[in-house]
Amino acid sequence: MQQRGRVLAGACLGTAWMVCLTLPPYFLSRAIDDGLAKGRWPVLAGWTAAVFGIGLLNAWLAIMRHRTMTRVRMDAAFRSVQVVALQATRLGAALPRKVTTGEVVTIGFGDAAMMSSTLTVTGPGVGAVLAYIVVAGLLLTVSPLLAAVVLLGVPLLVVLLGPLLGRLRGAETAYRVRQGELAARFADIASGLRVLNGIGGKDVYAARYRHGSQQLREQGYRVGAVTSWIHALGVGLPTLFLGAVTWLAARMAVQGEITIGELVAVYGYAAVLVVPVAFFVEGGYDIGRGLVAARRVVHFLTLKPDTPGGGLALRLRPPHCVIRRPASRSCPAG
Repeated sequence: MQQRGRVLAGACLGTAWMVCLTLPPYFLSRAIDDGLAKGRWPVLAGWTAAVFGIGLLNAWLAIMRHRTMTRVRMDAAFRSVQVVALQATRLGAALPRKVTTGEVVTIGFGDAAMMSSTLTVTGPGVGAVLAYIVVAGLLLTVSPLLAAVVLLGVPLLVVLLGPLLGRLRGAETAYRVRQGELAARFADIASGLRVLNGIGGKDVYAARYRHGSQQLREQGYRVGAVTSWIHALGVGLPTLFLGAVTWLAARMAVQGEITIGELVAVYGYAAVLVVPVAFFVEGGYDIGRGLVAARRVVHFLTLKPDTPGGGLALRLRPPHCVIRRPASRSCPAG
């Protein structure tokens, strides 16, 4: 809510950048069909200049989009850390009884940064949807069959990654909980090291910490395995899809159904689609991790401090003790 304008600007820049990525293949196809194939060199020079100009515009839009999204992410991270610190101060003496020290550190640094990264999905996410629609419209002008393949293929790629994102959310939740517990145990060992040395319990606690660290490592391996599959499929499936569309377009060009320039354009459109699909995968990955972090932050922010004075002090105070001034009181002896 505090960054509406900045998020809107990032979405507009991301949309313009994504849409402009679809223009170079079209300009290149026109340069081949209208200029190079017919030997019209002024026309070829004009379309070449258009390709160069749109390249410069895309570079500027990419820089501004990344800069805006970085500001959104950093601002959200700093605000989240500030809110967590204020909540820790508000809890006061009740903080150690309600949450461990390691949990506070993990929430203030890891979860806040992870949650803020989710906001960067807005910029390229909106642009990816619009770029997908623009590419489908451009392919309709070339071949309805190719447009149908694209319209059905890209959502299928996203659906195939859905179960992996669900597994990642579960594995990430267990990993974050275990990480907070292990950090709390480390803080306890560090604070009570002298006492442990005195009673001879240092080795016992060290062994427990090593065992917990090994369990955390195994959970990290599970998170890494799911994450690696997500990234591998996020890159591999769009590449296979690109190859299938290019093969189909090449056969249509051999049969004379489309021109050489349109073949180049189709390849360019399919290559451009790899970028939106990659952002879809990355956005789903960030949202899954962000939800896990947000639940932990919200749970910490909902903790309530103890009542002022505490129930114990009220029970120990004599019922007939009347407080007259903050500096003096009148209470019977005994």
